[in-house]
Formats: sequence, structure tokens, C-alpha cells
Amino acid sequence: MTEENSHKKIWLNPSKVQNRPIYFSTKRIMDVFLSCSGLIVLSPILVVIGLLIKFDGSHGAVFYIQERVGKNGHHFKMFKFRSMIPNADQKLAELKNKNEVNGAMFKMKDDPRVTKIGKFIRKYSLDELPQLFNVISGNMSLVGPRPPIPSEVAEYTKYDMQRLMVVPGCTGLWQTTARNSADFAEMVNLDLEYIQKSSFSFDLKMMFDTVKIMIKPNAAY
Repeated sequence: MTEENSHKKIWLNPSKVQNRPIYFSTKRIMDVFLSCSGLIVLSPILVVIGLLIKFDGSHGAVFYIQERVGKNGHHFKMFKFRSMIPNADQKLAELKNKNEVNGAMFKMKDDPRVTKIGKFIRKYSLDELPQLFNVISGNMSLVGPRPPIPSEVAEYTKYDMQRLMVVPGCTGLWQTTARNSADFAEMVNLDLEYIQKSSFSFDLKMMFDTVKIMIKPNAAY
């Protein structure tokens, strides 16, 4: 996306976005099949990551469960491998003034809450793998806008709320392009561009691009 387009407002037509039964039903079948297959194939890696987190000395749970906001404002519990110290959420208020992005989200490159194992699994997006369970349950899709936390949504404008028109995803256009180099406004525009262009071929491209950046990471942290 060019600098000019990144600041161009994208207003979506809700009926046009959501009235696509063939696309969404087929996408759901693909989500379940690929997620189940992925969990089976990746099970040894999942076990190893779980053991590394369990014995990394930070004395916390293996999984991090956080409330997120999905399609049409539906709240659900999202699963990740824990990459931060156990009381990370409580310490967030102390770091708010060090936020490195503008808008309704928090990003900090050298976040002191991240554990040693956490830095590694976040760099290669391995902390996101448990979200395959969210995909199977239907709260998430493999491809779509990232699900925000409720406190972020509380700051959303009407324009930003368009991100919630579709089921959120594990990966998408923002994650495979700008990632953490984008500010909040750019992230929203990338998500809306994805929703506007979404198709089977575009979803497959996002999945292949995701595999590539897991092997050769972009600006993830």
C-alpha cells in the first residue's frame, strides 16, 4: 500500500461484505480442516514450546488466555502461548507512556514484561499457534483482522469499528506487510483493505505469506 493509499478512508458496505454465503461457508470448512491438520502436524513443536515455557523460571501458566472482541462486538477468550511474565496485564498501566504507536493499541519493542522464551516465540509468531483452537471453535478464522481487546475497542471511532464486520483472524494483510512498523490508523486501513478484497485466492496468499514470515520474520516483536 502506498503512503497516499494508507491514509485514504475506506468505507465498507455492510450488506456487500457480509452477504457472501458461499465464500464464508467454504472459508469455514477450510479453516476447520487446515487448523485440525496443523495441530496434528505441529503437535511435537507445541509440546516443546509448552515445556520451554513451563521451565523458563517465570513461574506462570503455559497458556495465556485473554478476552478479545470478535465479529459484531462478540467477546471471546483467545489462546496464546504465554510470552510475558505472569502479572503482565497489571504492569501495563506503568508502561502506557512508553507506547511506540499512535492510536488504540499498545506496542513496545523492548517490553520488559516479555520473557526470554517469549522473545523467541514472538519473533517467529509461534506464540500464536494455540489460536488454532479458536479457529476450530469458530471465534476466529485463519485469515482476518486481528481481534482487539475491549479497552482498545472502547476508543474506536465509527470508522475503526468496521474492522469488526467479519470474523477476526490469526493472520492477515497487516501481519504480512507492515506489522509493527505500522501505526494504528495504517493497521485499520490494511484490515479494511483486506475485508474489501477478501477472496479464496487472497486468503491463500495471506497464508503462504504468513509461512514465509514465520521462517524469515518481519517486524514482529
